Amino acid sequence: MTENDLLYTLALQHVPNIGDITAKRLINHCGSAEAVLKEKKQNLLKIDGIGSVILGDLNKSHHIKEAEKEMTFIKENDIGVSYFKEADYPEKLKHCIDGPILLFQSGKINLEKQHIISIVGSRKITTSGIAFCEDLVEKLAIYNPIIISGFAYGTDITAHKAALKHQLQTIGCLAHGLNQIYPAVHKKYMVDVEKNGGFFTDFWSSDTFDKNNFLKRNRIIAGLSEATIVIESAEKGGSLVTADIANSYNRDVFAVPGRSTDSQSTGCNNLIKHQKAHMLTTPLDVPYILNWKLEDEKKPAIQKQLFVELDATEKVIYNYLKDNDKQQLDIIAINCNLPIFKVAGVLLNMELKGVIRPLPGKLFEVI
Repeated sequence: MTENDLLYTLALQHVPNIGDITAKRLINHCGSAEAVLKEKKQNLLKIDGIGSVILGDLNKSHHIKEAEKEMTFIKENDIGVSYFKEADYPEKLKHCIDGPILLFQSGKINLEKQHIISIVGSRKITTSGIAFCEDLVEKLAIYNPIIISGFAYGTDITAHKAALKHQLQTIGCLAHGLNQIYPAVHKKYMVDVEKNGGFFTDFWSSDTFDKNNFLKRNRIIAGLSEATIVIESAEKGGSLVTADIANSYNRDVFAVPGRSTDSQSTGCNNLIKHQKAHMLTTPLDVPYILNWKLEDEKKPAIQKQLFVELDATEKVIYNYLKDNDKQQLDIIAINCNLPIFKVAGVLLNMELKGVIRPLPGKLFEVI
């Protein structure tokens, strides 16, 4: 995006009462953040769901001034910025209704054609939890996944360190701007993380540090990942919020079970009991449920004469799956510009023709 586009998008992001969902609605209606900020309020009020309270501070001049300050910080610190409408914005996050309109990053992050999982859990992780997390990352390393977590105490930093040990790309999703790190004791890991991964946040350098930011941050952890793994959790905790968000995004969730008397296993046991997570008893459960394959495995070739058996819609879906590997039904529908109910029926017909097959994790792929 141009500097002018970034300036106005930052300004819109700075307006109180306008969150990411509302900002996307306004931008989609007007065409750009600049158009939103220059549009007359009476015209914006005609948009469904937009009221006078939301627009109360829209035209205040200080939003542009604050945006200019943040742009200076971005330039001086070589911060990467991804806009929700552009190609470099994380693909999985594009399908999250409350994904940030702007995502800031540092490091060398590459999300292209990678398995991406998030590992979360208690900040008071037990020794057995640490051992399971380290073994999990070690066993999954052969699949070269990206490991995402929150860079906090306990499970988060255990996952990041395990990823670094096995030369896996790892990404910390922060609950503050990129001008600081919390907790400060984890600064010593920043250089290594940024060499093979990096950090994501949607917070500004000027945002005040607030515990509620951690809950907001969790939607990015869940949204970036094809699956969220909860190692340990008490009855309540931020990792359970992340699991709930992942479920709302139709992503897979795994939970490590524990004894009923262990307080740090209560949250995981409840996720499993209420069928909100797959039971994770061995690291190999993850690639099995998600249907991961090693890079050197080859798919059987599709004979060209199969195309004569496919109608126009089937060809569109087939070509999309062929170019993008396995995908979920709703993502197929979005990218093929087809209604979900129609895609479901077409996929069934294609399965009966032997062209595609369903996979664990609500996925489909060509045979």
